[in-house]
Amino acid sequence: MGVVLLPQVSRRWLRHTIPLAIFALLLFYLCTRSLRALSGCGSGAQPCVTEGPPPSQIRQQLGSLEAPEREEPRCLGPEGMLGRLVRPFRASLNLEGDVELSQYLAGWRELIKFLTPFGSIFTFATSEAFSKVTALEARVHGPDAAHYTSLATMAAWERRAGLLERPGVAPPDSAKASGSRTTLLLHRALRWSQLCLQRVATGAHRGPSAGEQCSDAYSTVLGPHHPWLVRQAARLAFLSFPGRGRLLDLACPRTGEAEARAALARAAGTLEEVYNRTQGLLAERGLLQLA
Repeated sequence: MGVVLLPQVSRRWLRHTIPLAIFALLLFYLCTRSLRALSGCGSGAQPCVTEGPPPSQIRQQLGSLEAPEREEPRCLGPEGMLGRLVRPFRASLNLEGDVELSQYLAGWRELIKFLTPFGSIFTFATSEAFSKVTALEARVHGPDAAHYTSLATMAAWERRAGLLERPGVAPPDSAKASGSRTTLLLHRALRWSQLCLQRVATGAHRGPSAGEQCSDAYSTVLGPHHPWLVRQAARLAFLSFPGRGRLLDLACPRTGEAEARAALARAAGTLEEVYNRTQGLLAERGLLQLA
């Protein structure tokens, strides 16, 4: 007996249906339980294992992709979106080995602007990050601002003032979480973003797609710490993830692929430097177990 084949679903229908399905799953989950914050690393005191090569190795691997006539891709210039993202993150790494919070948060705001057009999976992630950036900014510019100039200063003061949560115990109101805990959650979200951008920049033409690579980064970094429903929503979101060419065009408009890849790799390298510095500071102070 022959099998009747249903008409193929159009791509336009799929593009509209997948975001709706994601929204429905997340809405259901939020109605039953508060959505857990992004958490990319284990809650133990051990630092996360770096999954990608350090920035210097990335630059070496991308030597053939660098635009020979330019010392720096245009996208990293003063008017480029990547340039606006990278500068505050670089500025957050002070000479004393600390992380300046005001610059760190300024970098996060630019990262959120940069990631939002990439699709629904980043919209989900950046909406979580936005609330944490806003909460931490309230402390950086609030009445206790003198204690929130840097990560080390903040951690020391919150410990003395008894503001740190017990390890693994979430506060009843996330808006009133300690600055150290909020920074930890942003720190973990930064890792996923950095890995995804790095893999988009360095992925081979015949290798896994950008969506597959970023999905793998999610499964490795964040998935183990998310409830089943959130993982399913993320899996659906990655089905509509833009292709590598579209991502490179968003990152570095009106330029060649080699220059766009080089610019994105440099930006990812900066994010990794910030991540590694922050990871070390949090580990030294025993703060990786706060969430």
